[in-house]
Amino acid sequence: MKSLVKRLTDNRQLTADEYRVLLTDDSAETLNLLRDNASSVARRQFGQGIFVRGLIEISSHCHNNCLYCGLRRDNRQAMRYRLTDDEILGCCDFGYRQGLRTFVLQGGEDPSLTDNRLVPLIAEIHRRWNDAAITLSLGERSDNSYRRLFQAGASRYLLRHEAADTDLYNQLHPREMSLDNRIDCIKNLISIGYQTGMGMMIGTPGQTTDHLIADLQLMQWLCPHMIGIGPFIPHRHTPYADHRPGDIYLTLKLIAIARLMHPDALIPATTALNTLSPDGHTAGILSGANVIMPNLSPASVRPKYDIYDNKKSSGTEAAECLNRLSAELATIGYHIDYSRGDHQSKATTIS
Repeated sequence: MKSLVKRLTDNRQLTADEYRVLLTDDSAETLNLLRDNASSVARRQFGQGIFVRGLIEISSHCHNNCLYCGLRRDNRQAMRYRLTDDEILGCCDFGYRQGLRTFVLQGGEDPSLTDNRLVPLIAEIHRRWNDAAITLSLGERSDNSYRRLFQAGASRYLLRHEAADTDLYNQLHPREMSLDNRIDCIKNLISIGYQTGMGMMIGTPGQTTDHLIADLQLMQWLCPHMIGIGPFIPHRHTPYADHRPGDIYLTLKLIAIARLMHPDALIPATTALNTLSPDGHTAGILSGANVIMPNLSPASVRPKYDIYDNKKSSGTEAAECLNRLSAELATIGYHIDYSRGDHQSKATTIS
């Protein structure tokens, strides 16, 4: 197993059969070997600073009907809200004064989030805080829309592919959505010049080892700048309410493998990981993650952005508690890096 991990570290990729060996080996020795190598690579690449991004959940409305998500269109129990521009700017102002230099505007695919609304908002954020990066996570949009938002000042975009296998993707999403379109969106974002993020959930209904291998191979091909990997967590008002959560240790293994494949990627220790485990942040960092996204949303709306059950938005997940996060990181020898933390490599050209 040591030779296999060394080959992955040196070559940044393995064959499908070699990935299968790593993923199906349940021993603590293999997990620890991957995590130790991944955290060493991350420290060599980025030092011991952990980048922080201020997350602003701007809308809980969504026209999609994804089967796993609490914001799905058919969830009549969902609490819907939309932040006003002034509220969003207020969140940015608070975050900037806290030292944050990246704002992440995330929301469901809300029909009200048109280019006519978003372009001037992004331009105003860029004007007021021009040394801060603007990241968007607003789902599938047209190529023209992505270009307009980029020209307004957004420089990063998060769009998880969620499943690289067509059948599994279709099992998780409504008929009107397609994996081909999702991949086209990711390719468009990369070609425009965004620092582009993709990723998947671990433990979704029907997911197999072969599906995870396909995920790794897709990311190997597209070379994303950011990679989000977190455990699946069910939501009580979705068709998958009774499905068990994803396995934390398998999630940590995938984070470590992703780090060894993509040494310069920005990889978060996700809120989902921290929701399932009280030491999710530190476990993720010790597996090669180097980003945490504390919540900047108004406290009154955080419970309404209810994408899965028991989602954490307080404590070290809250932007107003950065001192607590700093103390937590110090226990494992890390510290907060308040810089923008841009990905340094050139965007990959995808044909």
